[in-house]
Amino acid sequence: MNHDPSSGGGRFDLSRRLLRGGHIEEIEELTPTSLRMRLAGPKLAGLNWQPGDHIRVRIGSLLTLRTYSVWDADPGQGWIDLVLFDHGTPDSIGLRWAEAARPGQYVAFMRDPRAIRLRPDAHWHLFAGEESAAAGFGSLLRAVPADVPVLGVHQAATEADHIDLPRPLTRIARQGAAAASSGQLVDAVAALDLPGTQGAAYLAGEARTVQLIRGYLVNDRGWNRRDIVTKPFWTPGKRGMD
Repeated sequence: MNHDPSSGGGRFDLSRRLLRGGHIEEIEELTPTSLRMRLAGPKLAGLNWQPGDHIRVRIGSLLTLRTYSVWDADPGQGWIDLVLFDHGTPDSIGLRWAEAARPGQYVAFMRDPRAIRLRPDAHWHLFAGEESAAAGFGSLLRAVPADVPVLGVHQAATEADHIDLPRPLTRIARQGAAAASSGQLVDAVAALDLPGTQGAAYLAGEARTVQLIRGYLVNDRGWNRRDIVTKPFWTPGKRGMD
């Protein structure tokens, strides 16, 4: 699923901060490994959502939280859409929650301050990540003005696992290769014909791959680290990043 580690303080603090929630209104399968979940309700009406926002969903107990990207939102109608991705970890708490979710179920969450924000002064934007990055990329891509160039690579397990993004990115399929430490994704970014003007990069998904792509941009292409936004969601063997 599209998540990263969440930590909190004591039970009282978390209870006070879990101020929002909504009922599951729709669940739609987008691909064999991704689904869209719509949360709706009066508590969501009028909320100011921005591209790149995340929420921290309560999974079971009060202290168990998982972070999901907001794919789309309508404050006037009082709903938000999440896109959840199954990255194949059978003992994932987030996966078990998503599989058991049904319309009508109440979902409590709090807003995550660790959002991804577009760089408004960038002349163009670069996106790179696999399936778990797609939800966060979706809202950002939707917000880029039509006359501002967008380049990037979206990797998925197979062609069928790509979700439709608001702006086209180069699509590649792993076809059985591992998503972690993905040299394929680094090579695909390296093959892009990047403009010479100042851009901003948004790298998300598997943590080791994010580090590899950032290293390539900094060491091989001369990027300034300040122009690279990273958001690792998961990595093999590390619990809590699902």
